[in-house]
Amino acid sequence: MHSNQSGPSVLVSRDQAIKAVANSTVGQVPQLDDSTPVIGLIDLDQIETAYEHLTSAFAGDNDVLHAVACKAVPLQPLLRYYAEAGAGCEVASPGELELALSAGFAPENIVFDSPAKTMSELKRAVELGVSMNIDNFTELERLDGLLDGQTTSATVGGSTGTTSARVGVRINPQSGTGTIGALSTATQTSKFGIGLADPGAREALIEAYLARPWLNQIHVHSGSQGISLDQAAAGVEAVVELAQEINARAAQTHGRDRQVTRIDIGGGLPVNFAGEDITPTFAEYRAVLEAQVPGLFDFDIITEFGRALLAKAGTILTYVEYAKVTGGRRIAMTHAGVQVATRTAYAPADWPLRILPFNPDGSPKSAEAVPTDVAGPACFAGDLLARDRMLPRLDAGDIVAVPDTGAYYFSNPFSYNLLPRVPIFGYRVRPDVSADAHRHLGEGEVEFSLIRRGQTIAEVLAEAAGSDWQTQSLGV
Repeated sequence: MHSNQSGPSVLVSRDQAIKAVANSTVGQVPQLDDSTPVIGLIDLDQIETAYEHLTSAFAGDNDVLHAVACKAVPLQPLLRYYAEAGAGCEVASPGELELALSAGFAPENIVFDSPAKTMSELKRAVELGVSMNIDNFTELERLDGLLDGQTTSATVGGSTGTTSARVGVRINPQSGTGTIGALSTATQTSKFGIGLADPGAREALIEAYLARPWLNQIHVHSGSQGISLDQAAAGVEAVVELAQEINARAAQTHGRDRQVTRIDIGGGLPVNFAGEDITPTFAEYRAVLEAQVPGLFDFDIITEFGRALLAKAGTILTYVEYAKVTGGRRIAMTHAGVQVATRTAYAPADWPLRILPFNPDGSPKSAEAVPTDVAGPACFAGDLLARDRMLPRLDAGDIVAVPDTGAYYFSNPFSYNLLPRVPIFGYRVRPDVSADAHRHLGEGEVEFSLIRRGQTIAEVLAEAAGSDWQTQSLGV
C-alpha cells in the first residue's frame, strides 16, 4: 500500500510554529507560561490540503456530499471553513446540530445520525429539512407520525408543512470487530443500527422501505480506527446489495424507479499515529471500494470523515514543569494529560501518541535517550501521555509537542480536577518570496489566529455553581 507523506512543508511548518510560541513576546503569538501552560495548534494549510485530497479522490459523475463529522471538530471557525468549501456536516446531538447551522451549513447538507433522537429532535430535523439516518424500527414508527406517509408532507406540532429531509436507515452489516473493540461499530451486538444478519431483519428492512417511498437512502458506518480498508468495504458492500434488492423489489411491486438513490458510507478511515506518513489515503480507500464494491458508484454518496481529515493537522503543546526519577524511570510532569488526551490516558495501548521533545527555545532536543513517563497534571496515576518511552532526557522548561491530535483531542475535554478547556490556535507559515519569485518555505513568518479561547477559572467556577434554590436547600 502506498503512503502519502505529510511532507517537509508540514514538518517545517510545525517546527516553525513551535519555535514561534517558544520565543513569543507579543500578544499575536500564543505563549506557554504559568497562565497558559498548554495550548492546541492546528495547521490550517494541512486542513485545506486534506479536504482537497478527499474531494479529488471521490470525484466522479455521481453527487458526493462530504459531511465532516462534527464530533471530531466542534470548533466553529473550522466548521465554517468546511461549509464555505461546499462540505456537509454530520451531527449526532442537538448541540452539534445547532453548531452546524451557526457555522453556515445549509440544512440539506447536514446529516443527523444520533442513535437516541428524542421526539422533539426528530421534529426539529423534519422542520429544518436535514437528512436523517434512522437507528431502529421504533424510531422509524415515530417518524411515520411526523411524515404523514408522503415523500414531502410532514406533520409537525399539529400543523402540516413540507420538508426536504432525505431519510435512510442505519444498517449494522455485522461484518466484524477491528483491533479496537470499543470503536468497532459493525460487531454482532453493536448498539448502532439494525443488524442485517439478525433473523428476519433483512426482509423486515425491505418491507419497511417498500411501505415508505420517502426512505431514499441507506447508511452504514463500518470503518473506524483499527479497521482495515477491506473490512470497511465489506460493510459498504452489504448495504449496496441491500439497496439494489430494495430497488428491484420497489420497481417490481410498485413501479418505482430507483427508490434508494443515495448511500451514506460513513467515515472511519484509520490514521497512522506511529509516524508522519499519511496512510491509508483517501485515494487508496476509493480504489478498494471500486475493486470490491463497484455498484456503490451507481448511487449518490455521503461520507462522514473526521479523524482522517483533521488528525495530522493538530499538535498539543505544553512544557515540562518538573522532572524527577522514580524507580529508575524519568518522569516529566507536564500540563497536558487526560483533559486533552482522554482516550490515551485510559486506553494507552489502543491510542498511543508520539512525543516530540524540544528545548525551551523551541529547537528540537537532542540528548541521551532514557526511559521516560510523560505525565499530565491530573490527580490519578494513569494520567500519562507516554509510558516507559525512550526519549531524550527531558528537563524542567523543555517543551513537549504531541502531534496527530487535530481530531477528537480538542473536542472531548475532560474536566477532572476542574482542569479548564485549553485554547486552540490555527497557524499558517507565510513563505518569503525571493527576487527570482521562488517561494522558500522555512523563511517566512508564522501567522496565528485564535480558533477557541481557553476557559477561564471564573467560567469553570460558574459551571460548578448551583442555583440559589439549591444553595438554600443544602443549607449553605
